[in-house]
Amino acid sequence: MEKEKVITLIDAFKDFKEEKNIDRPVMMGVLKDVFMTQLAKTYGSADNFDVIVNVDKGTCEIYQNFDIVEEVENPNAEMTLEQVKADSGEDDYEIGDQYTKSLPLSAFGRRGILNIRQNLQGRIMDIEKANVYKKYSEKVGELFSGEVYQTWAKEVLILDEDGNELHIPKAEQIAGERFKKSDSVRAIIKSVEMKGGTTPYITLSRTSPDFLERLFEQEVPEIADGLITVKKVVRIPGERAKVAVESYDDRIDPIGACIGVKGSRILGIVRELRNENIDVIQWSQNPSLMIQRALNPAHVSSIDMGQSPEDKVKVYMQPDEVRKGIGRGGCNIHLAGMLVGREIEVWRELPKDAAHDEEEDVILDEFANEIDEWVIDRLKAIGCDTAKDVLAIPAEDIAKRADLEDETVADVLRILAAEFED
Repeated sequence: MEKEKVITLIDAFKDFKEEKNIDRPVMMGVLKDVFMTQLAKTYGSADNFDVIVNVDKGTCEIYQNFDIVEEVENPNAEMTLEQVKADSGEDDYEIGDQYTKSLPLSAFGRRGILNIRQNLQGRIMDIEKANVYKKYSEKVGELFSGEVYQTWAKEVLILDEDGNELHIPKAEQIAGERFKKSDSVRAIIKSVEMKGGTTPYITLSRTSPDFLERLFEQEVPEIADGLITVKKVVRIPGERAKVAVESYDDRIDPIGACIGVKGSRILGIVRELRNENIDVIQWSQNPSLMIQRALNPAHVSSIDMGQSPEDKVKVYMQPDEVRKGIGRGGCNIHLAGMLVGREIEVWRELPKDAAHDEEEDVILDEFANEIDEWVIDRLKAIGCDTAKDVLAIPAEDIAKRADLEDETVADVLRILAAEFED
């Protein structure tokens, strides 16, 4: 039975020793602490014990120290001269000396050995968790490449080279993505959390603007070398993104460098993001100029930045430019607003030769008694300021762009059309 106990304990040592991320001082300290804890539980105190651990061999030596006394009061810490002589076979000890003898593992009993093994394995797991947490906490914001191990409805499970689990929740996946086991996937390390003492929960993201920025750093050497800086990235994942860049070297065209010859550099990024449209624009500290660049190729007639940063920015465009400026589903104007940190409204600017038509038109605010104010605000947000602006757009387009119910759109069109009936 003693041999079985020793083998069991050595196996536990081996498991501990093979954890390459655990440094030797920590390993020695934990092993010693586990044995001292069991000694205190078995003998009531561990003050008179010494534990010597040999990590390389997976062995442990335990020594029990006794004070030599005339009369024993504590048999776990005291011995008489007669007891010492009987135990050691030597008679050169005196009262007041200390006698040390080796404690065999069998002294712990089968249950004690099992407790030591379980405690040791528990401490190993705790250190593993702490090491994983520390490793990935220091890598938050970095690009990660791994292989899909399992896919579920709400998340995808990725394994790293050490078998640690990383997760891509559905909310962090680009809409429409489908993964299969063994697929290679890239994402950014978004967060690391400890949940209820379990293994650290590592979240990866493919929708974060930081993910797109890391991809640019990987594909564009000038960014990696610091010659070009990515100032800001805004995204509607899977739809469109805008990347504002700046060069510190006048000889370098930041936009051309990011796109590459015939789009060679940006093409790989677009494919990685499921054909997400990416606009690379020149950074400027002038918000008005940034808005103009962000709305390109739509031509902006004028911009009213308002009186304070809290005011909505009014962008005026010719009617035939509005659709390009707003973009599909309003994503273009929304991203431009995200880029400058302001809410943007598009206003139609009628050409001078259409002044007579303007007199015949009616602004939407005049219908406030018949149409809910929030509906009017939705219509204005897609660039419709007058009744004829709305009537010029197909009903299905209005419903989609303004996010309105078909019945609501039908009512609006009926009310507006009635205004122009003879």
